[in-house]
Amino acid sequence: MGSNTLEIRQLNTSFLTQKGEVRAVMDVSLDVPEGKITGIVGESGCGKSVTAKSVMGLVKYPGKVMSGEILLDGRDIRDIPEKEKCALRGSEVSMIFQEPMTSLNPVIRIGKQVEEALLLHKDIPKEQARIRTVEMLESVGISDAGNRMRCYPHQLSGGLRQRVMIAMAMICRPKLLIADEPTTALDVTVEAQILRLMKKLCSGGTSILLISHNLGVIAQICDYVYVMYAGRIVECADTVTLFDHPAHPYTMGLLRAATSLRQDTEILETIPGVVPNLLHLPKGCSFAPRCGSCGDRCRGEMPLMYEAGEEGHMARCFMC
Repeated sequence: MGSNTLEIRQLNTSFLTQKGEVRAVMDVSLDVPEGKITGIVGESGCGKSVTAKSVMGLVKYPGKVMSGEILLDGRDIRDIPEKEKCALRGSEVSMIFQEPMTSLNPVIRIGKQVEEALLLHKDIPKEQARIRTVEMLESVGISDAGNRMRCYPHQLSGGLRQRVMIAMAMICRPKLLIADEPTTALDVTVEAQILRLMKKLCSGGTSILLISHNLGVIAQICDYVYVMYAGRIVECADTVTLFDHPAHPYTMGLLRAATSLRQDTEILETIPGVVPNLLHLPKGCSFAPRCGSCGDRCRGEMPLMYEAGEEGHMARCFMC
């Protein structure tokens, strides 16, 4: 394996509320190798997006990155000055956000918003920036891009706005692209087009951290996968191993819920119970109240990450 573009070590991010400290990300460590696509999967509220925003330096009050290292090409970017962070965002690290309507400026034409990223970070003439903007908009599936550039966000559908966000994040060909549910609002044909474009970026050297609850997308495009639950990594493995030989009961539950529609049954399998309140996490393993395999040790002690088979396959479970 080559070098890592991104390394996260023991990351802890909390939200300091009036009711107490909400530990949204706890002791998260992960690697994103150069030119590879690494996935984070889990239910809503498990800490995936907060992890991404921590890397980008976009966790705002009352949120705070409490501890840990965020290494980009070996350099810890967690505590660098805000001016340097702004220079990194868009040029070396870009992010595709979940909500395109709130991420795009409603009073600026979309072409200018995409073009601005190029003019800000690359020393190129304005006319060349416009040509590259049209090409990028076309590459993400926006037809008649030359005219659509003059549209305001409210004049586009949700799917088109999402494609504009993807174009904006990709146009500078960053070292690291963080994609937070990038295909949620898109139909399957455009989704396939975007995934092909992301793979093409990887072949050019860009590393991608893909956040999704869609196991089909994760299986199709990722090289390595981390599974998150209640703020912690509970399993990690290369994609083939994770899908063929899941070790953590939570991962098994996710896969059963995703594949149940292919079975000859009308029953949709689900994971019993609900995600715990991060203000009042259960003692021991956070998944214990929903796990059919847990024992007394699981209810009283938080498991470490144990080897679960092949090299690089780890799971936070005593039963591995």
